[in-house]
Amino acid sequence: MVGSMTAMKVSGGPGETTADVSADVREWRELLARHADLTCALDRALQAGHSLGMSEYEVLERLAELPEHSAKVATIAKSVHLSQSALSRVIGRLEVAGLVERHMCPEDRRAINVRLTEQGLQRQAEAQPTQRQVLAQRLHAPLVKTCEPVLSPGE
Repeated sequence: MVGSMTAMKVSGGPGETTADVSADVREWRELLARHADLTCALDRALQAGHSLGMSEYEVLERLAELPEHSAKVATIAKSVHLSQSALSRVIGRLEVAGLVERHMCPEDRRAINVRLTEQGLQRQAEAQPTQRQVLAQRLHAPLVKTCEPVLSPGE
């Protein structure tokens, strides 16, 4: 599969030449392209092998790293860089799958704690080698375009 991938050059937008685009803009576009490539590769590998999305895996991993395997939703949101609403949806999916449990925070009844279940800890441990393998293969490799966007008819 790797042999069929081609290196992707990040260029300017429509009507721009490479000379028109500053080094900062090129570097920013490279960063965005690398993020999109890694996110897509992680999502595909984690979904195929473990029925987890990248954000779901990140929540499980952050909880697994904590001594009590538990944290406030607001704390998790900061560490995984998701909005409260996006994180709430991720936690909901993990809860339905039996991988986490929500509990009222004993110190602050307005806050919710999320705790990793034994099943969640096991799933995270099983998925970790997949996540690490994708990172090792892709993080410092030349950027490749592997996830083609779905285009609407006529585009």
